[in-house]
Amino acid sequence: MRTTTTALLCMALAACGGEPAEEAPETIPTPEHNTLTDAERESGWELLFDGETTSGWRAYGGDAFPEHGWSVEDGQLISVAGDPEADTGGEDLVTTQTFTDFDLRFEFNVTPVGNSGIFIRVIENDEPIWWNAPEYQVMDDSAYAADGWTEEHMTGVHYAIEGAAVNVFRRAGEWNEGRIVVDDGRVEHWLNGAKLVEYELGSPEWAEQVAGSKFAEFPKYGTAESGPIGIQDHGTRVTYRNIKIRRLDEESVGVSLFNGHDLEGWQVHGTELWYVEDGELVCESGPDAEYGYLSTEQQYTDFELTLEFEQEADGNSGVFFRSSIEGVRITGWQAEVAPPGLFTGGIYESYGRGWLIQPEPERDSALRMGEWNTMRVRVVGDRVTTWLNDVEMIDLTDEKIGEATGSIALQIHDGGGIKVRWRNLRVMEL
Repeated sequence: MRTTTTALLCMALAACGGEPAEEAPETIPTPEHNTLTDAERESGWELLFDGETTSGWRAYGGDAFPEHGWSVEDGQLISVAGDPEADTGGEDLVTTQTFTDFDLRFEFNVTPVGNSGIFIRVIENDEPIWWNAPEYQVMDDSAYAADGWTEEHMTGVHYAIEGAAVNVFRRAGEWNEGRIVVDDGRVEHWLNGAKLVEYELGSPEWAEQVAGSKFAEFPKYGTAESGPIGIQDHGTRVTYRNIKIRRLDEESVGVSLFNGHDLEGWQVHGTELWYVEDGELVCESGPDAEYGYLSTEQQYTDFELTLEFEQEADGNSGVFFRSSIEGVRITGWQAEVAPPGLFTGGIYESYGRGWLIQPEPERDSALRMGEWNTMRVRVVGDRVTTWLNDVEMIDLTDEKIGEATGSIALQIHDGGGIKVRWRNLRVMEL
């Protein structure tokens, strides 16, 4: 029988006629806000708000930070409730830097009846900021819904153009997590981990949406190819923190591995199906239901790869690196892509040592089966790190990996019934 230290202590106290002391409650460390991890810095993230100063921000159309309407308190950038008689409120903020393609993350907390917004690719002129720049809405949904506002005005949506099928806004007074991704004109709005809307600037669908909205009379709306990030001051108290951005231009995240039209730059191995559909790369089990691979013609040693995948059926697949293929026999290492419970993000060595590392079980919750997922694989020397939907899955150091080079390859597992979609495959050599 195994006797624990706690049990021995309890028996000793009982023998002395005493009561066992209560165990101290587990303390959960308070997260540090407005900071970046080493991994985030290595991946190109930068803070837009340091939690202490207004550095990096100025008034819309101005050279300096507004004298009224905004404050920095307790690590938060605050839009102070306006007082018209004191001439406060009403000045919007923009970053001192301009951005084209990016992944923007931020947290916000609105007071009851709070109203604000985040703008992308801002054009600065004598007109209001919202005339020209698409807006991610930030507001107290419950208050405005009760006042008759419709879904295209709720938090996280494409303001006054497109609403969302779901509402995941946390009530006023609670922190919400916002995200805006702009990549080659394609824009995604996220709220608390859920993607609410997606649109493509300049597309026929976009033009039709704008023509049917109040922005039809503003010819410059959404036309800028780059510009500052903006935050609206609507005269109500709204607080922001943890504002960070990662540029998605070629210099920051490398080059695209998939052109959205054909398999140029790739080589098919085996008889399984690899094809392009609706601008997405698709792998699907063929009649033979064997292993299949799609490998890059170029070899890569040190790199960071980002991609998105959607497991439409089964989903047993993977992303190989520093690999070589003869027929359908592959030598190399795989960042696993699989259904729930099968170690997505872990590293497997084919025809060798097998599993080198598997993610902790609780990290499997990062996988969204049947939805789009973002995977990042960073390989530098003998170190491999993977992330799934921004959750670090593994961090491995392995001497054998450090000695290799080779292609990047996508896998379709044997057994049949598998269909996986891929998009936004980009690699940055390090």
